[in-house]
Amino acid sequence: MARIFVTGGSGFIGAAIVESLARRGDEVAAFDIAEGPALKRLREQYRNVWFFPGELTEWPQLAEAMKAFQPDAVIHCAAVVGIVNSLASPLYTMRVNVEGSLNVLSAMRLFDVPRMINLSSEEVYGSFQSDVIDERHPCFPVQPYGISKFAVEQLARDFARANGKTVIHIRTCWVYGPGLPRPRIPKTFLDAAIEGRRLHVAGGADYRVDQIYIDDLVQGIVKALDHPKHEHDTYHITTGVALSLGEMVEIIRELVLGADIAISEGEYEVAPGIVAVRKGALDCSRAYKALGYTPRFSMRDGFAAYIAARRPS
Repeated sequence: MARIFVTGGSGFIGAAIVESLARRGDEVAAFDIAEGPALKRLREQYRNVWFFPGELTEWPQLAEAMKAFQPDAVIHCAAVVGIVNSLASPLYTMRVNVEGSLNVLSAMRLFDVPRMINLSSEEVYGSFQSDVIDERHPCFPVQPYGISKFAVEQLARDFARANGKTVIHIRTCWVYGPGLPRPRIPKTFLDAAIEGRRLHVAGGADYRVDQIYIDDLVQGIVKALDHPKHEHDTYHITTGVALSLGEMVEIIRELVLGADIAISEGEYEVAPGIVAVRKGALDCSRAYKALGYTPRFSMRDGFAAYIAARRPS
């Protein structure tokens, strides 16, 4: 049984990690600015889950929480997430993602926490140079979100070398599942199909991107946490497959008969006027060989699980 400190522990990914760790008997501290419904439910269900309110950028709050809990490891999920949010507030994004991460690393040093799993992103790569890439692909991030995530990786590498710590970076892609709060693909199409709403999107049918169901991301993160000694400090945790958004829509139509959803050809825009950079699939061979990670959910399986969770039993 370990003591794990999860930043962003009330968020979509953070709460899923908290649940997985609590279920197996670990003692888990969730650090976040507020306690959402999912975390509140987990604290009612498990006696080994604690909530510490606070902000990453407020050093006293973070330091007091980590001192009180005395963790064996940190899983760092808290961040301003997504291109659109980061473009809306670049300075705040840098403050939370970069300064906040430096605060986490400083607290680890102060309270002698040996290990951190850092949730990173495919956005560190910028535009993919091929349809399938591995962890050796050059990193040329664009826009504040990707730049901030790569800055955190580099700062953490420097910190780990200087302080004898282990910091492992999990680069994932578009994560989806029940409870995802952000209105983005594939959630927007799935929700429209389930609720019987019309949703026709102009542009993006040929756009290819790796999409991962939340349970697969959690199992990959936990495998990285449990691995005793890492040869690498970076792993891809995704499906390793990049279907097009047009293919994605067809799968949803097959799962929800009569769904009035569609996407046309043309450039995919993450927001009006912001064309998405080229993406593709993330090769997960390293995680498979080192961690024994294999995704359990194809896109069809993940969508079916999402639909089952959304529909009344």
